[in-house]
Amino acid sequence: MNKKEILKLAKGFRGRAKNCIRIARERVEKALQYSYRDRRNKKRDMRSLWIQRINAGTRQHGVNYGNFMHGLMKENIQLNRKVLSELSMHEPYSFKALVDISHSAFPGNKNIVLPTRKANVAINV
Repeated sequence: MNKKEILKLAKGFRGRAKNCIRIARERVEKALQYSYRDRRNKKRDMRSLWIQRINAGTRQHGVNYGNFMHGLMKENIQLNRKVLSELSMHEPYSFKALVDISHSAFPGNKNIVLPTRKANVAINV
């Protein structure tokens, strides 16, 4: 990259990193490395978030995430995790229907016990 392109990319940086070409080149290269890495991490983080949302929704109905997904696969319901997480948040009745279908296909959680929250337990030493 030439000087003009580097300084254009370095716009908004702090200190000499925005106008001194040697420092700007280093900062721009590092910024491009971070952006490359984080474009991949963003996909990873979003998938993790969707799984957490689906798990929270299924546990409200007495099924855990793994058994829910296994039941959907057995019933050949091909909804991706993004759509399932949106359903669990915004369409609870539709999501309940999916949980029921999944549970009938794979009743792995017959006697699930939801953890109880302990009241404020103070330990005096």
